[in-house]
Amino acid sequence: MRLVIQRVKKASVLVDNKVAGSIAKGLVIFVGIGKYDDEQDAHYLAKKCSNLRIFDDERKKMNLSIKDTGGEVLIVSQFTLYADTRSGNRPDFSHAKDPTQAEILYNKFVELMRKEIGDEKVKTGIFRAMMTVEIWNDGPVTIIIDSKTTNDVNSKTNSK
Repeated sequence: MRLVIQRVKKASVLVDNKVAGSIAKGLVIFVGIGKYDDEQDAHYLAKKCSNLRIFDDERKKMNLSIKDTGGEVLIVSQFTLYADTRSGNRPDFSHAKDPTQAEILYNKFVELMRKEIGDEKVKTGIFRAMMTVEIWNDGPVTIIIDSKTTNDVNSKTNSK
């Protein structure tokens, strides 16, 4: 699974010009689900997102998680995170999971996030719908996490 996480002052998602979900201060999490992703990926990422320390403490250091701040989360499905653009100019989405299976895993991730931070704190868009996402990015702070790779650049550099 591949996530793009944005710290926001507020955000909303609209479907057919109607608000499907909106939050105040918190995180917008765009979720892409790959062909080989499973529930283990969803569990890993729900834990990671709920404990990710990207909110400022009293000293203006990124030291607090969404759990610490009591913020909200808006989760939006986005299969385009698995676009392969290496060949030609039209993205290839063959690395994305089949939509029917992806929806099951997306819903599992939403369920796990609700368990981590509370039912009322998690809002969503509508899976497979064309959505307009309004984001007031805070920082800006944007983090990319892929459950199949490490984000530790230093370990890759130092192992050469």
